[in-house]
Amino acid sequence: MSTLLEIKSSVLRQVQVCPSFRRKTEPEPESTSADPPEPEMGAWKPGDGMEFFAHMRLILKKEEGRQGLPCPEVLLRSGSPAPAEPVDPNRGLRALTQEEVEMLYEEALYTVLHRAGTMGPDQVDDEEILLGYLQQVFGTSPEEHTEAIKHVKKAKAPTYTLKVSVMRAKNLLAKDPNGFSDPYCMLGILPASGTPREQSRQKEQRFTFRKGSKHSSPLPAKCIRVTEVKSSTLNPVWKEHFLFEIEDVNTDQLHLDIWDHDDDVSLAEACRKLNEVIGLKGMSRYFKQIVKSARANGTAGPTDDHTDDFLGCLNIPVRRDTVMSQRGRSGFLSYLLLLSRILQFEHQAEESNSSSWHGEFSGPGSTILCLHGAQSNLSPLQLAVLHWQVSSRHHQTCTLDYGYLLGLLEDMQAHWEEAASLPQEQEESLADSFSAFSEYGLQLLCQLRDYFPATNSTAVYHLELLLKCLDKLQLFQPSFEICPFETELNMDIAAALKRGNREWYNRLLNTKSPREQSGPQRLPGLVELADIIYEDLQACYGIYASLFHGILKVDFFTLTFRQLERLLAEEAWVLTEELNPKMTLQVASGLFELYLTLADTQRFWSCIPGRDGRSLALAGIHTPFLPAVKIWLQVLRDQVKWRLQGAVDVDTMEPVDASSKHSSSAATASLCFSHIQELWVRLAWPDPAQAQGLGTQLSQDMCGAALFYTELLRKKVDTQPGAVGEAVSEPLCVVLNNVELVRRASGQALRGLAWPEGVGGVEATLPRPLLSCTHALEEDLQHEAHTVTAHLTSKMVADIRKYVQHISLSPDSIQNDEAVAPLMKYLDEKLALLNASLVKENLGRVLEALWELLLQAILQALGGNSDVSADFYGRFHFTLEALVSFFHAEGQGLPLESLKDGSYKRLEEELRLHKCSTRECIEHFYLDKLKQRSLEQNQFGRLSVRCYYEAAEQRLAVEVLHAADLLPLDTNGLSDPFVIVELGPPHLFPLVRSQRTQVKARTLHPIYDELFHFSVSAEACRRRGACVLFTVMDHDWLSTNDFAGEAALGLSGVSGISRSQMGGGMRAGQPITLHLRQPRAQVRSALRMLEGRTNKEAQEFVKKLKELEKCMEADP
Repeated sequence: MSTLLEIKSSVLRQVQVCPSFRRKTEPEPESTSADPPEPEMGAWKPGDGMEFFAHMRLILKKEEGRQGLPCPEVLLRSGSPAPAEPVDPNRGLRALTQEEVEMLYEEALYTVLHRAGTMGPDQVDDEEILLGYLQQVFGTSPEEHTEAIKHVKKAKAPTYTLKVSVMRAKNLLAKDPNGFSDPYCMLGILPASGTPREQSRQKEQRFTFRKGSKHSSPLPAKCIRVTEVKSSTLNPVWKEHFLFEIEDVNTDQLHLDIWDHDDDVSLAEACRKLNEVIGLKGMSRYFKQIVKSARANGTAGPTDDHTDDFLGCLNIPVRRDTVMSQRGRSGFLSYLLLLSRILQFEHQAEESNSSSWHGEFSGPGSTILCLHGAQSNLSPLQLAVLHWQVSSRHHQTCTLDYGYLLGLLEDMQAHWEEAASLPQEQEESLADSFSAFSEYGLQLLCQLRDYFPATNSTAVYHLELLLKCLDKLQLFQPSFEICPFETELNMDIAAALKRGNREWYNRLLNTKSPREQSGPQRLPGLVELADIIYEDLQACYGIYASLFHGILKVDFFTLTFRQLERLLAEEAWVLTEELNPKMTLQVASGLFELYLTLADTQRFWSCIPGRDGRSLALAGIHTPFLPAVKIWLQVLRDQVKWRLQGAVDVDTMEPVDASSKHSSSAATASLCFSHIQELWVRLAWPDPAQAQGLGTQLSQDMCGAALFYTELLRKKVDTQPGAVGEAVSEPLCVVLNNVELVRRASGQALRGLAWPEGVGGVEATLPRPLLSCTHALEEDLQHEAHTVTAHLTSKMVADIRKYVQHISLSPDSIQNDEAVAPLMKYLDEKLALLNASLVKENLGRVLEALWELLLQAILQALGGNSDVSADFYGRFHFTLEALVSFFHAEGQGLPLESLKDGSYKRLEEELRLHKCSTRECIEHFYLDKLKQRSLEQNQFGRLSVRCYYEAAEQRLAVEVLHAADLLPLDTNGLSDPFVIVELGPPHLFPLVRSQRTQVKARTLHPIYDELFHFSVSAEACRRRGACVLFTVMDHDWLSTNDFAGEAALGLSGVSGISRSQMGGGMRAGQPITLHLRQPRAQVRSALRMLEGRTNKEAQEFVKKLKELEKCMEADP
């Protein structure tokens, strides 16, 4: 019992014992061989089918990547460097002549030698380093370098101008009652003093643009500028720019005051007049007036109502900023040439990883460019434009990082919004650079798959940055007076993509499937081409589409899919028209694989929300492929059988591994069925009528293959010798597990073969032909499993009978549990072996079969013993209860409903009857007839009667009214029925004899209307089991009468018996319709029990019923 506690199985139907393992089949004419029929030879060479299914697995593996819409994480498989982009030296800036190079070299030297201001923290202030760097950039010899420096030093020194930008202030003092100020700035240049400054260390004298104190006199100002007044703020923002001429770049200082404006004086007008004064002496005198009228200190008396408050001042030495040399328009061009030269030099130093260079200049390089830009008076916008022009041109000759180029465009965009505009010549130059870069970008997009493969994450990132650069170019288009693009850039990009798609397709077609070849030669290449196109469309959707649509609003996927799908469909139509008239098996196999890819392509489009596949060129493409698909399915049928034959031939009938209980051939069969079902799903034939024909044929072929496999297994196991005395056969257990695995695998595969009109995995929704085929196969395989189970358990029949006989022969002196112990031990040992060898479903089958064997053995033991003691039957009753507990195993084994059904009820009834007296057995005989009243409906017909008790006359009245739908028992299709009416049990009505109606000739619906009286007491009618029995017979003139059916009516509920009858002799009771039936097992059990008894009462009762004995033995 401990073994069954581990079993968790559901109820399976009762196993019928089969004496032989082989299924009995009708022998074919002129053939008695049991060998399974050999499959026909197909397109593939006959063998074990391994090559065919290996090819099928490749097809299915290819289909695995086509489930649903692709995601970028699956497509991006490589992070290796991106493919090198094409470069062309001719696309860069034009090469300079030797004279131009020398002039540019001197220009750069002049910039270094006459630098001014203080360098930034990342810049170089060492003149020798800067000059040495320029020598390396231009590649000059030491002699040439020395000579050039001498020549530059002889040139006239530049004049300096200081450019000052007043941007903003933060957290100023609040001078107004409202908690704010009205700040403005006054700034100017403090020239160097002719006399040394006072070296007082006690207190530094602060200079302001207001009237000096008594300790100092006002210093003259060379030039004074003033900003706008920002009202009511402590954090003013000005963003105003001023220019100041510088006489001495080493000693002049920039001075700045911040004031709170409190009067209505126009500061700008006052400063303008101040700057009109010529000479330092006059300027100082005029400045005193401004100080007196508008710049007085806050300490003025109450009469000074309009006095500005001093907020602070700042002295900035000129050397802390850059100076500029006015060189006119030549500064823009010279900076461009110098930047190009330096950029080339810096990029060459990063040659090992040049494509990822971010434009990071060295310290000397950035210093020289900063100095030259400042001295050339180039605005931030001009500098940004120059860097973009030079870098974008250089990128086309030697690839740069796209992130660097995008940063240049973003920097230029930021300055473009702040600046007014560029001179026309510079704007034209910028437009030319935009056109050149867009032309280069379109060239790359035309070869998108070569330079930006979807599987390379680095290349895809480069593509994203390139598209962002092109998008930035579009943003500048409205700002140009001279448009750099003849058409919208989006249109040019779409045209480039279409041109690239067509060139890529033609290149593939010429490589894989050139039109010069014949159709059969082109077919494999076209299959490969279709696969490549499908993968490319996946990449377009998963990678490229989001980039193009999100950045440029270009629907790249729709554009590409429509174009490639149309080209592929045209090629497929032409090829199928050529191949269909000369179809071969090999051609059919190739066309089948081609169609799968075309169907996947069409479904790919339909999977995308909002897309309709009916508008595609591939719509209806299935029609020319139908002949090839039919031939391929025939090849599949043959190859499946060859594969199963080969798998069984090499099968050792041992479990595959410790976790599996089936052998290798079952795994192969299951895999074959799974592959077939997967291929059908991928085929997804769109035409419902054609799909029904294909699916029906395929399902029939699969059923044939499953049965073919079971025949191979039986043949295999029959040829293996069994171990002597082996009660549990390991090969049979493996065969049973194999059949179960194939049953489940084939059933699941068949349910997956639903065609369009029956999509769904539920049986109720399967198409009728497929449902019929599934049910037929299920019935056949269940029968096969039951046959193997019966063969397996038949080896245990002798042992079970031996142990049951041991129980029956055990003396009454021993305890019941001791008598049953050997049988329970035997069952526990054998079921432990079965539990280890069988899967759950098969173990349930074996348990049911063993349970039936045990019940039959006990019934046989009971039948072979008569006139035994009551303890004998009590022992078997104990045995039966112990076996129920053992097989139920506390709910882990067979359910009680299954255990207590069928033979169990018969056995329990016999044990119960054996305990009863003869009269009790007779009463059970009639009670069992009453219990069968409602078990059947109209199978044997109906009988209408009326029954009531006449208390005054002390008699029972029985009316036989009519019958209907009786069994036709004569050769003419009719019967000659009559009804026998009798009361029972006989010991309750010992003096009552049976009565009968008249015979109604040739009818199945006789009308009798006959009344019978039985003189019996009401007390007898109320006794247990009292009933009236109606037996319908067919009268035969030349032979014995035939039994047509019977029905019993209990007397305890008859009118007049159950309650007092009203009205004396008045008839009572309504007509009753009784369903005729034949005796069941319980009735026959009571009869057999009485037959085995030798007492007079039992023998007389049996003798009375002898006439119906043969009929009772018949089972409907």
